[in-house]
Amino acid sequence: MSDFFYPEGVFPVSATAGCVTSNGGITFDAISMKEAQMVYLDIHLTQAVGHATAITPLVGTVVATTGTALPNNVEIWYGNTTTATVALAKQTAAKLFTLDVGVTGVVHLIFKIDPAACGDYDCIGGTVANSAQATNLVSAQWLIVPRYQNKVAGNAATRFIAD
Repeated sequence: MSDFFYPEGVFPVSATAGCVTSNGGITFDAISMKEAQMVYLDIHLTQAVGHATAITPLVGTVVATTGTALPNNVEIWYGNTTTATVALAKQTAAKLFTLDVGVTGVVHLIFKIDPAACGDYDCIGGTVANSAQATNLVSAQWLIVPRYQNKVAGNAATRFIAD
């Protein structure tokens, strides 16, 4: 895969409706990956109270039914920007990521999802587990690297939101 430039070569789609509490859990807005070369799930968490919150990307064959675990492990980067080390650190590839129970502060989490590694599944969504903490907040977006760079940009929303 070649380098991409943001915003010229990547299309953002909201995965959450702004910043939402993880109290009660969150279901991400799902997208189609049919015309994607690569998809990144970029998550920003503010953990006021430490909780072992699980973040799980889920796949499906239609946008409305993304409920199956990823068929393969994906690359994940994690960073707690309220600690002395603010860099994103690559984690062991996995199908989900769970925050350590004591983690508080501002957390960034990025999943790199190759649509070709998702088998017959061409749509992706996901969940954030219930933190039982109204003060723990999450915002997330999908960053989509289109497979066909020369497509008309105005059609990008319908290419990735509907399947």
